[in-house]
Amino acid sequence: MNRPDDRPGGGRSGADDRSVAVIGMACRLPGATDPEELWALLRDGEDMTGETPGERYAVGAPRSAESGPGQGRTAGRRAGYVGDIAGFDAEFFGMSATEAAELDPQQRLLLMTAWEALEDAGQRPDRLAGSRTAVYVGNARADFLELALRQGPETITAAQLNNFRSLLPARLSHFFDFRGPSVVVDTACSSSLVAVHQAVRSLRSGESPLALAAGVSIALRPDEGLVLTHAGGMARDGRSKFGDATADGYAPSDAVGVVVLKRLADALADGDRVRAVIRGSAVGNDGRTAEAVLNPSLQGQLDVLRWAYEDAGVDPADVDYVEAHGSGSPLLDPLELTALGEVLGAGRPAERPLLVGSVKTNIGHAEAAGGMAGLIKTVLCLEHGEVPASLHLNTPHPGVDWDGLPLTVPSKLQQLPDAGRPAVAGVCGQGASALNAHVVLGQAGFGSGPADPAPDGAPYVLAISAHTPDALAELARSYAAYLRPGGAGASYAPRDICFTAATRRRHHEYRTAVVGRSHEELAAALTGTPAVGGRPLTAVAERYRRGDDVDWETVFGEPGRHVPLPRYPWQIRRYWPGEEHPHEDGGDLAAWVLREHARTGFDDASTLTDIGIDSLAKLRIVVELVKRCEAEVDPEEFGRLRTVGELRQWTRALEAVAR
Repeated sequence: MNRPDDRPGGGRSGADDRSVAVIGMACRLPGATDPEELWALLRDGEDMTGETPGERYAVGAPRSAESGPGQGRTAGRRAGYVGDIAGFDAEFFGMSATEAAELDPQQRLLLMTAWEALEDAGQRPDRLAGSRTAVYVGNARADFLELALRQGPETITAAQLNNFRSLLPARLSHFFDFRGPSVVVDTACSSSLVAVHQAVRSLRSGESPLALAAGVSIALRPDEGLVLTHAGGMARDGRSKFGDATADGYAPSDAVGVVVLKRLADALADGDRVRAVIRGSAVGNDGRTAEAVLNPSLQGQLDVLRWAYEDAGVDPADVDYVEAHGSGSPLLDPLELTALGEVLGAGRPAERPLLVGSVKTNIGHAEAAGGMAGLIKTVLCLEHGEVPASLHLNTPHPGVDWDGLPLTVPSKLQQLPDAGRPAVAGVCGQGASALNAHVVLGQAGFGSGPADPAPDGAPYVLAISAHTPDALAELARSYAAYLRPGGAGASYAPRDICFTAATRRRHHEYRTAVVGRSHEELAAALTGTPAVGGRPLTAVAERYRRGDDVDWETVFGEPGRHVPLPRYPWQIRRYWPGEEHPHEDGGDLAAWVLREHARTGFDDASTLTDIGIDSLAKLRIVVELVKRCEAEVDPEEFGRLRTVGELRQWTRALEAVAR
């Protein structure tokens, strides 16, 4: 049991009214599809930047390693890229193929990542529907929309309304039916940390009971790279060399990251898994402390650091690690390190220097989402009690007083210092908007050992579900691997695993349930070998498989511990404008229309409105049919169609005319 002053939050009262818990997180980053994969590449000291994929920009896009200002080329070919940005599970989110192809991949990736973050947090979306849950999204790009508009006025349709940047948080709020604030934050590279700051303020004020803070940035155009090359902001070798004498700018990067936040007192009362605690935060503009709005300011950074630790009630000398903005800028790096040394170095013991690192040296700089990548890394550092190496620092920058400042940039994986208290960390963000941000985090669960994973001999029901049969089969395989020796579930008690699956995951249409006393029995049952179980629990499993509601609190009695589980297995297909999606429709016009535009299953009696073919979709379909059949189509006649059966009859007549 934690001592009173060792509970999450680190204060004498444990949970106070100002502390905010990070209860879930998820990400898509270069080389990592989740936080666990991110931690593995950080621990291994991997650089996940690479050559620009050909599909990102047109062949022959302006790039050259030897380029310079005035040549119309970006500085380098390396950057950090998220894979398969066209992949999406449209059916899960109730979208037709056409809707998915026309939707900005930033929105699509944000939907899937937000779902995963809520799963990680153990927050069931169906129970959150209608709540004042808040959504704050840091973003500065609308590349997908801008590329569509560049094709000329004749190609513009009403569908592009869906891709305005204000729809990034709105898409989440609509899908999950969240009724709280839903806001895009754009302060350039500090955007996602400012989103976290605003979410914390919403929670502290009582405006929202739960908040999602996110950052998303997917580059589809080289234009910004051209501008930054002219400004000297892009690294010629495509690597962010934070703190190094050769630092010459940053490598750009994609990123999608989401954290789920709740007031700490509420999280503890609800039995949530607290991954870290946000003790405080601050934002502030440089004002006129710099010569120009785009010039970084030492004074502006000093101010925000002091305000953040005052807000957190933390002595800056007690901070163990700071995730720096750390972009590799020859101007900003020395200022940032000097500010950290001055504020966090005052009164610091010489034998405990401040550890400073930057995830940008591993994955590149994700611009508006860069702060969220740094925040997720910092939570992982606090959970594991370790700080990974910061890469590409070979010759310390001469503009930094390394001998006089009590800080060090780790060159290898090292332990966080043991100060007999929860570790404290900070995350920095600076924007070209001159808006600085800093978030103060505390270690959660200090002094509490891991729970005993040994089976207690009693049988339990493991209930899992998915949106489609294929997804359910894949999820069952994931659970079996998770439960077997060497799997992540081996470190958690079977009762806690089953309790979490039953009470903290959304229950979908396609279901299975097995009964077992141990990890091995449950895994075997999932792969076809029946497990031993009591008759009452077997009946419970059967009722769940039939789709009946089950009172899981009664089944389990005392609440269990919330533990991590396998994430939802998306059924990914590629969706991109102008690309056909081949299927076995045999040239049947009705089958093609329904495949591209229906959002749900249907039969001949289904109304077109009920399956998502509304008036806007009908206008799109008319245009597509004219092109496909090279025949006249009467929009009013098509608009009068009500059911799938009527559509099939009408398209058969149209095909006869076209022939």
